[in-house]
Order: sequence, then structure tokens, then C-alpha cells
Amino acid sequence: MTMTILATLNAALEQGMALKVISGLNNFDRDRVAAVVNAAEQGGATFVDIAADPDLIRMVKRLTSLPVCVSAVEPDKLVAAIAAGADLVEIGNFDSFYAQGIRFEAAEVLAITRETRRLLPSATLSVTVPHILELDQQVQLAEALVKAGADLIQTEGGTSSAPVHAGTLGLLEKAAPTLAAAYEISRGVQVPVLCASGLSSVTVPLAIAAGASGVGIGSAINKLSSEVEMIAVVRSLVEALAVNKVRDRV
Repeated sequence: MTMTILATLNAALEQGMALKVISGLNNFDRDRVAAVVNAAEQGGATFVDIAADPDLIRMVKRLTSLPVCVSAVEPDKLVAAIAAGADLVEIGNFDSFYAQGIRFEAAEVLAITRETRRLLPSATLSVTVPHILELDQQVQLAEALVKAGADLIQTEGGTSSAPVHAGTLGLLEKAAPTLAAAYEISRGVQVPVLCASGLSSVTVPLAIAAGASGVGIGSAINKLSSEVEMIAVVRSLVEALAVNKVRDRV
């Protein structure tokens, strides 16, 4: 079953249509996670990304047929996640740590990746490149991560941007760091790049145009209070990716 699920995910990545909905690395609220996952399923997302908790994983696997990615920064938690039924694992997302003043430098991320790959030689492994690094350092790290066994690279950058304008211009400013990272990294590695952090329905097509194979959305959905609103946002993002694909064919 997992291979079939991953085949669906890989197809979406190849088409530049992958949408990952992220409930949060430190979000262990079962009701909240369930709402986000249900919204992802009903809204047409490609896969979901949840915290590394075996009970949470088993709950989510009962709720959805979508591929389940599990995020953590500790290799042993990722091993437990695979044992609990996760379809793929992610080293990251780092946003929640920045708020605590915790940084992840290139050497640390690379060491975590190597240890995770040693423990999970055949699992599909995604790794986030920290936006706190200079752009050229992000590219260098991404290249090293692929050599260490990463199957998918994720960018970030929303917390490093400070939009000064409202409306569409502000959305473009918010997405600029992660779009720049996606552009540079996608030209340096031969694996799919997922552009995440600070995106919206306005900017997800730009992420694909920049070279990303898909996008990841977290706070744009997690900040909403109702599941109906969450579903609407997911659908708007799916539609933005679809419109972008149609334009590519014209």
C-alpha cells in the first residue's frame, strides 16, 4: 500500500502539482490535527505532514488515504514514525524552533540526515534547508543532503520576511525568501524541491515557475478556526496549482 501511495505522490511531484498540508512539528492536539488532515483530504491536497507521535500517526492513517509525512529533528523519532505507519519522513520543519531562539546550522542538519539515512536506509526522506543560512550556503547544503541520501529537499523562509505592503504586493514580499531558495536549490540538485513557508494562492504558481515540484502550506491553514475555512483555502491552493499547469500547456 505504501508504495502505491508514494507512487501517487511522486506523480504529483513530477507534474509540479504536489501540495503538502502541514499541521505542525510541535502540534500534538489530536482534534486540531484531525481538522487539518480532514481539510487536506476534502480540499484535494496531495499529502499531509504531522508531528512525530505514533498515536497521532495511527489516528491520521485511519482518517485519510493521503500519504502521511512525519516531521521531527530526532532520527529515533523518525524511526518510530515509520514503524507506526508513516509513508515518508521529514527532517524539519524548523519554524517553531526559531521562535524559541533555536537555530539549526548546516553541519547539524547534515549530521541528522546521515544518521536518519543510516537508521532508515529505504525510507523516503525529505530534508528542510534552514533559511537562516545565506542562499549560497543553502544550495551547498542541499547538494550535500542529496549526497547523504535525501530524496526530497524542502525550502523555507516565511519567518525571515517582513512585508511592508498590504494585499498582493505583501504576499509577494512574504514569499520572496522561499521562492529565491527554491529557484537556486532546484538548479543545484536532481531531486524534487518542495517550496514551503510564507506561500499563498497568489504565490504558489510562482514557486512552481521558480523550479519547485510542489508546495507546502502550514500557517495559512492552521491559523483558521473552522474546518470549512481550511477546506476552502486548500481548494484555492489546489486550483492555483491547476491553473498554473494549464498555462504551462498553452
